[in-house]
Order: sequence, then structure tokens, then C-alpha cells
Amino acid sequence: MGIRKAKVDDWKQISLLLNQLDYPDVEPFIREKVQILLKDPNEVLLVFEEDKSVIALISVHFIPQLAVKGDFARISYFVVGKDNSSRGIGSKIEEYCTDLAIKRNCDRIEVHCHSRRREAHRFYMRQGFTESPKYFIKMLPQSF
Repeated sequence: MGIRKAKVDDWKQISLLLNQLDYPDVEPFIREKVQILLKDPNEVLLVFEEDKSVIALISVHFIPQLAVKGDFARISYFVVGKDNSSRGIGSKIEEYCTDLAIKRNCDRIEVHCHSRRREAHRFYMRQGFTESPKYFIKMLPQSF
């Protein structure tokens, strides 16, 4: 089938893919998160389906900018299942999202990718991304 918008019923397969990114405990809340993201007009949650199975996913947020003409697109999660890597699926999904970002007046796509994910770094470089150093994060107290 190829690239399509995620559905709430995809939650279990999405959970399994996120597990491959070292997010092992998402199952208790992933269905609710998928529902929230699907309702957000500044978010696109896409999957790649093959033989009725979700084998890849990407979550992209579109962020309006105040002080620059173009907006930003930010990839927050992107995974191709380990049994389906190196088949060009990731490139198809990234290129599809690039087209969406252009149509939404974005002038850049950002992605945070952990330093241990060297294969992912090579993928992003092949797709035309450049490294931008300095990324700051502040952890907040959990209220949930």
C-alpha cells in the first residue's frame, strides 16, 4: 500500500516500531497519543504499510515562526522496522514529508537524532540534512 495517514487502530504496530527506537514502555498510553496527534492540525503522523502491516512511521510537527518568513517542520519520531531497512522506504517517507513541508511554507526540516544512532545520521546526511550543533533540553517534573 505504501505511505498513508496513521489510524488509531495502528497503535499496536506503532508501539512495536517505537520499541525498536528504545521506547519500550509506550503501550499503556500510545493509543491516546495517536488520537491526540491525529487531531492536531500542525502534526502529521504517517505510516508505511505493506501486506496489511505497518513497517515504518514518521511524526512531523509543523511549527509556525514569528520572526522568519518560513515555518519549520520537525521530525520527532522516524523509524523503519529493522526487517525492512535499506529498501528505500525511509527515503520515500522523508521525501514525502519534505513535499508536505514545502506545501506548508516551511523553509527547513529539523530532526533531533541521538548520538548513538550512527546509521540514522548517515541516512539524514544522504537526504541532504546538515548537522547543527547545540541542542538544549530542560527536563521538567512529571505530573502524570
